[in-house]
Amino acid sequence: MMQPEKVERYIESGIIEIAPLAFMRGRTLANSVIILDEAQNTTSVQMKMFLTRLGENSKIIIAGDPSQIDLMKGQKSGLIEAIDLLAGIKNISIKRFSAKDIVRHSLVGKIVEAYQKNSKQD
Repeated sequence: MMQPEKVERYIESGIIEIAPLAFMRGRTLANSVIILDEAQNTTSVQMKMFLTRLGENSKIIIAGDPSQIDLMKGQKSGLIEAIDLLAGIKNISIKRFSAKDIVRHSLVGKIVEAYQKNSKQD
């Protein structure tokens, strides 16, 4: 959405920061837009820690695909838990996308639908 040179300048000046989730503890993120990607792979503890970093005049955007969880077997996804716990809270919005929203190759939508159909038969 920005020219690469501008993004590079913003990163160098600290306007844009890219930080691992592990570096969020103890921080308050005020006057910010914070994006957590691949959130399906957070643990419950990590997700709670991340969500509680929200400071004044900030927004958090969390993106994740529950069908692509890479956590150890038996470990609950922090994303799934957060969706369950936070649904219905005022000022929290949860958007779900389907195969129809895929903007990759047209076959990807069909592949996702086939896997979803198969998982419902299990």
